[in-house]
Amino acid sequence: MNTSVGHDRPATGGEWGAGRVPAGVVDEFRTRGAVVLRRAFRDWVEPLRAGVAAVMADPSPFERTVRPADGSPSFFQDYCNWDRIEEFRRFVFESPAGAIAAALMRSAHARFFHEHVLVKEPGTTVETPWHHDQPYYCMAGDKTVSLWIALDPVARETSVEYVGGSHRWGRTFRPMRFNGTDLFADDRSERVPDISARRGDFDLAGWEMEPGDAVAFSFLTLHGAPGNVSETVRRRAFTARFVGDDAVFRDLGGLGSPPFRGLGLEDGEPLSGPAFPVVYPAPAGSA
Repeated sequence: MNTSVGHDRPATGGEWGAGRVPAGVVDEFRTRGAVVLRRAFRDWVEPLRAGVAAVMADPSPFERTVRPADGSPSFFQDYCNWDRIEEFRRFVFESPAGAIAAALMRSAHARFFHEHVLVKEPGTTVETPWHHDQPYYCMAGDKTVSLWIALDPVARETSVEYVGGSHRWGRTFRPMRFNGTDLFADDRSERVPDISARRGDFDLAGWEMEPGDAVAFSFLTLHGAPGNVSETVRRRAFTARFVGDDAVFRDLGGLGSPPFRGLGLEDGEPLSGPAFPVVYPAPAGSA
């Protein structure tokens, strides 16, 4: 079944600002694995746009830009810049994202995992292949959420699509680089099903979005996206990822994506440390 109908309860800025999330939104997130949050971050669009511009002007060593062989425009990606880009740091600690994440995860606290900038230029043919995120990460746990925040208008035909309920399949799929190679050598885990060839077999969700809208989805929810077919509109997005109170470290030998190293954690130990700050509730003594 294909659908683009989402949970469109338009909470006011004040409600989102207090981190209040309607029970129906939490239920849909838990059941479907992806839910749209209308206007949740409209007050943060301009700061995040400024942060994206700063990253693109001065990328980190993690920057990955895909430049298609067909000569079409590029797809820029970068991550783990929150501690050097002031607008991102402010978002992590001052926005309602942490409170919203904790409510969606039904977690006593929300710990920030990392952020990801994604910019598809108008006309790029680069697709985001079907995947889910958790196999790439040095963490394990059921309480996870990514907030994919639109910084430009997103037409339905250029939106990310999510496979409803896939976070509850009890399966993890082989993490692949976006160029089609294995992230881990000699990985024999299950490959992602060919979602595009069997679209009618899945509950596919995607939404037209305005700047400041967000999609919340589990680290285990399968998702993918087409190129940016617009001839004039960029598709800038800022994704903030959070984990809950059951998160533990999964030792990938520094080979994950992001390739966190030197954390001083043992396999199975609770995820902690300055690389992953608790942002909700706010630590004692914080502003």
